[in-house]
Amino acid sequence: MVVCPIVFGLVILAAAPAWGGGPLSVVTTSTDLKALVEAVGGNRVQVEALAPPLSDPHAVEVKPGQLAKLKAATLLVRVGLDHEPWLARVLRSLNDPRFVRGSPHDLDTSKGIRLLQAETPRVRSERGVHVHGFGNTHYWLDPENARPITGAIFEALTRLAPADRGHFEGNRRRFLEHLDAGLRRWSQAMAPYRGTRVVVVHETWPYFAERFGLVVVAAVEPTPGLPPSPSSLAALTQKMRDAGVKLLITEPSSNAAVVSQVAARSGARAVTLIPSVGGDPDARDYLALFDLNVRRLSDALAAAR
Repeated sequence: MVVCPIVFGLVILAAAPAWGGGPLSVVTTSTDLKALVEAVGGNRVQVEALAPPLSDPHAVEVKPGQLAKLKAATLLVRVGLDHEPWLARVLRSLNDPRFVRGSPHDLDTSKGIRLLQAETPRVRSERGVHVHGFGNTHYWLDPENARPITGAIFEALTRLAPADRGHFEGNRRRFLEHLDAGLRRWSQAMAPYRGTRVVVVHETWPYFAERFGLVVVAAVEPTPGLPPSPSSLAALTQKMRDAGVKLLITEPSSNAAVVSQVAARSGARAVTLIPSVGGDPDARDYLALFDLNVRRLSDALAAAR
């Protein structure tokens, strides 16, 4: 059945909550997108993140209160790709035509991003769920990608609240000024370590590594989300010793026993980086997330020399 675009648009507008000129209600799928929406929207937005900062982003249980906020929201902002397989189930239960892809009320911020690791689709066969199946989904961890992400957020907010265009534009301009200052600061701190070989536990960090000149030689998880076998751990630690890898990048959710084992067998120093805003008290916003991670990483690299 072919649906007339005009009729479809009228259905969406009819379903949308009336916006009375107050702050726009926005729901994001991550705390990182929440921080970036707040950076652009300022006091003209109220933002709720569905996924907590240290949860498995591919397996989120949305609470009834969050579902109610999504139902009342004017805009949904998602990471996209296959980062949120749980979201399809949530949207089916909501059954709201505003949040179909391509709607002005639904924003996929992966559009326009140069994706890494996009060559070979991978499937977690035991669940039938794609993880990084269309490319690595952790693109917000290249701070340069905040530029197109906030650009897309600016356009989405302006479409929904055109009278606030100047406010959004000014907020984004100030954010980008701080971002540019941060990029200079972070790049300077990491400059002495360009070309350093590292191993990661989970393939969260390719965008971050590329931005700051690190070379990721392997991941402890042979497939994203799957624990390593004893044989793969033995092969990995031998590879780390042969390649002279001195640093293992972990996350708060990493298996401590596995991390300890890899570090002990390889002789590498483990450093815990934070993948999302709010995952540590010092990672209170998007720019602070990189201040924290660059500081931890540069300190660990200096100590590993």
